[in-house]
Amino acid sequence: MMKPFLTFLGVLLLAACSAEESSWKLSGPTMGTRYHITVVAAPAEVSRESLKADIDAELVAVNQEMSTYIPDSELMRANDVAVGDAVALSDNLALIVGLSKTIYQQSNGAFDVTVGPLVNLWGFGPDPEPETVPSDEEINKLRAQVGSDALTLSGNTLTKSRDVFIDLSAIAKGHGVDRVAELLESKGITNYLVEVGGELRTLGHNATGAPWRIGIERPSAGQVVQKPIAVSGKSIATSGDYRNYYERDGKRFTHTIDPRTGYPVEHRLASVTVIADTCAEADGLATAINVMGAEAGLKLAEKDNLAVFMLVKTDDGFEEQSSTAFSPYLESQGR
Repeated sequence: MMKPFLTFLGVLLLAACSAEESSWKLSGPTMGTRYHITVVAAPAEVSRESLKADIDAELVAVNQEMSTYIPDSELMRANDVAVGDAVALSDNLALIVGLSKTIYQQSNGAFDVTVGPLVNLWGFGPDPEPETVPSDEEINKLRAQVGSDALTLSGNTLTKSRDVFIDLSAIAKGHGVDRVAELLESKGITNYLVEVGGELRTLGHNATGAPWRIGIERPSAGQVVQKPIAVSGKSIATSGDYRNYYERDGKRFTHTIDPRTGYPVEHRLASVTVIADTCAEADGLATAINVMGAEAGLKLAEKDNLAVFMLVKTDDGFEEQSSTAFSPYLESQGR
């Protein structure tokens, strides 16, 4: 299995709430990381205590549906179904499996929720780092167990054409953000920031009445802001390979495994940030483009009108690259 959820923070909240408008800050553990939520000007009938209890319950429900670390989760029960047998999924799980398939096709296989066996082989799952680099033979053997083309989703009914294992850790965190955001909106809350392990969704304004202001983190030791942007009513996710890696015989192996080759990526893309309507979409696309690399990722962004910002390693530091659809957010920096 892959690790439950990525834990690096790719975006930092810059604008802290002031006392100009009533605001609550709520936090707690979830999905192997923590959530942080800021709510501004909640309706009078909503209490802080009941809201936090509802948020915790919603995130527990997401885990029970999609975790690979809960043996009786809905996803694990679906993984246990034999090849060729149909299994009915809940609306939420079917939504995310379907979105994962869409991004798999959109990225030509760069995003693949069945890549777990290869991640484990390279030592980035629950098993320790291997003492030696995996052989071509080992990689090719496991590649036969990888591929979302083996998944067929018809409505809410899932079937597998071969024995693949689904791990939604590259997209479920974003879905958790979406579920919490939808919960807040159902209670009449129209100004919020929801963050789970670095993935965010915003609406309305912060306590000063200004748009939420987010900083994209520079790949370095410590939290250093590379690019501040103002974002409201959108979701943001960042993926990068600059914190989770190991070295063997002087060569660096990143945790980002390309499902199409079975090997860690070797390009110079350090991090990619995606802005989208839903956090699940942003989460999955950020992972896909991080696998694809800067050149292919930017081509995909332009083709599909995706708002993408990338930091690419150079001999002297990092170069910024962004898509046309990201330009409005860059222009908002000084506002």
